[in-house]
Amino acid sequence: MEEREPQRGQDWVEDAREEISGMAKGGLAHPSTKPVLTGAAVGAAAGFLLPGLSIVVGALAGAGVMFYDRVRK
Repeated sequence: MEEREPQRGQDWVEDAREEISGMAKGGLAHPSTKPVLTGAAVGAAAGFLLPGLSIVVGALAGAGVMFYDRVRK
């Protein structure tokens, strides 16, 4: 499988839009949903354990990192 370049600009945005749409339509059956939810859980745990970082911010950051990783590939 060929890796995509993240600096492709509009193509990356379109890929992200398609991925979000697929996740919304496919629910837990979509291959990206579980890794993104896992990233959110790990981020929330980090937010709980680290001072100065809330659970919500940690969950959003974790989900965002995993989503970016899924779209980039």
